[in-house]
Amino acid sequence: MGELKDKAKGSANKAAGIAKEAVGEVSGNKRLEAEGEAQQMKGKAQKAKGAVKGALGDKV
Repeated sequence: MGELKDKAKGSANKAAGIAKEAVGEVSGNKRLEAEGEAQQMKGKAQKAKGAVKGALGDKV
């Protein structure tokens, strides 16, 4: 169960990060753009965590 939860959270964070980065880019807000990039990285890490849990059978 943890695998799917982590992958879903990762996807949501990545999508939110893409949106933040785009808004920051269009508005010239470098801080928002950087937040978006950071949130995308967080999402990628969560998805990777979910993949590891899936490979190890949720034992991590």
